[in-house]
Amino acid sequence: MTSPAEPTGPGRVLNAPMTAVHPELRGKAAVVTGAARGMGARFAAALAARGVGVVGADIEADAMAVTAKEINAGLAGTDAPGRVVAARVDVTRAEEHEAVARKALEEFGRLDFWVNNAGIFPFAPVEEISPEQVGATLAVNVEGVLFGAQAAARHMKEGGAIVNMSSVSAVRVRRGRGAYCTSKAAVAHLTESLAVELGDRGIRVNAIAPGFIDTEMTRWVQDDPEALRHALDTVPLHRLGSPEEVVGPLLFLLSDSARYVTGHSIAVDGGSRHV
Repeated sequence: MTSPAEPTGPGRVLNAPMTAVHPELRGKAAVVTGAARGMGARFAAALAARGVGVVGADIEADAMAVTAKEINAGLAGTDAPGRVVAARVDVTRAEEHEAVARKALEEFGRLDFWVNNAGIFPFAPVEEISPEQVGATLAVNVEGVLFGAQAAARHMKEGGAIVNMSSVSAVRVRRGRGAYCTSKAAVAHLTESLAVELGDRGIRVNAIAPGFIDTEMTRWVQDDPEALRHALDTVPLHRLGSPEEVVGPLLFLLSDSARYVTGHSIAVDGGSRHV
């Protein structure tokens, strides 16, 4: 039965915060790319609230600085020792990932977690996909993940964890998203490759594969009633997910609760991959 406090109707989103604490995260350090807004900002805030020192990195440096300031202001007066430090990164440039990793070491003296969240979501019918779109999508969504993992692995010790952002689109075709779907399928397979090779060093690598989550990236669905209806028809839970519902799996994958979990993509999609 639906609680009176829960939202109802098409497109409803459950935004209740996750109650998972994971005290073992306290005092550790993380990098989150694409952290200026959307899920990346939520990830940074959730980690900092649990005592993690976070370098939030984004190509939009000014927006990242504002987000870091807002998160830190929200933590003022709490007992959480975590904080967010802003950095700029162009994820298509390997050397900039290295600079972000070194910033984490300078600020926090360690690097335990790396979240490859930055990505782009281009649209074009298949006959209109340009070489430029393919190149940009693979550069950000795939090379950006690889370069981030490389930088993380160079500085992490045994017990480190990397989480990549894949998508339900890695296993489901979405019209007009050929370049995007291809890139996310590549991320899913790259995650497995990284898990195998970095496992020798005790570093775990997993991915999260969101479905329709209430972020700016899916605003086009919510602004089109017909598109929203069609989208919800493919989701067994018949609602959009919230960024908070992606935070929970992220915390799990970084925590000791997942210390024997590597090489997996966890779908956070309301079951849509099965429809």
